[in-house]
Amino acid sequence: MRTLIPNLLTCSNLVFGFLAMVAAYQGSFVAAAMLVVVAMVADGLDGRVARYFGVSSEFGKELDSLCDAGSFGVAPAFLAYAYMLKDFGWTGAVICAAFATCGALRLARFNIMTGVVKGYFLGLPIPAAGCTVATFVMTGLKPPAWLFALMVAVFAYLMVSKVKYPDFKGKGEKIRLVPAVLAVLVGGYLIFLSPPGVLFAAFFAYAVFGLLNNLFAAFEGNQT
Repeated sequence: MRTLIPNLLTCSNLVFGFLAMVAAYQGSFVAAAMLVVVAMVADGLDGRVARYFGVSSEFGKELDSLCDAGSFGVAPAFLAYAYMLKDFGWTGAVICAAFATCGALRLARFNIMTGVVKGYFLGLPIPAAGCTVATFVMTGLKPPAWLFALMVAVFAYLMVSKVKYPDFKGKGEKIRLVPAVLAVLVGGYLIFLSPPGVLFAAFFAYAVFGLLNNLFAAFEGNQT
């Protein structure tokens, strides 16, 4: 029973991801975005519950990755296509497929590097990337379709990049003040543009922070 509870939470992650695709297919884009966010909540709980019950296992880790690929790779990609990128035809489909593929690659790299990479995430975590793309529809903003396509492509790249993102556990990648302030300002500006897009602003600000933090780290390295 103790093993069943965290595994059910992990599977519920995938269930919410699938329901997000159903909602996107039906044109309920905001509901689809919220379901992706709920999937992220379930994804965050399963590991904690497994550790609480002392039942963490390799099976659970593999199951978690498979569910993440569906909920934060395929589901946001399908949502992005249904929401706007279908207007680009096959080009839009390829961009969305690339996003889902990069998500799978990100998870595979994470699984084989857990013993090497500690204290930070190498590349943007797939839940953050998926939720950023998904929650964009909650902003109500309608930029040129090519700009949204570019955003999806950039976030696909960030997942497989070597940009270091802090895990906020108090060790590992240094959190620099200026990048943090700039990221908060970016998030605040996005909320000013669209108050309903507060979740998108938070996820987007985290992605921006990682990029800026790495740039400042590189600059500090060149100064020494």
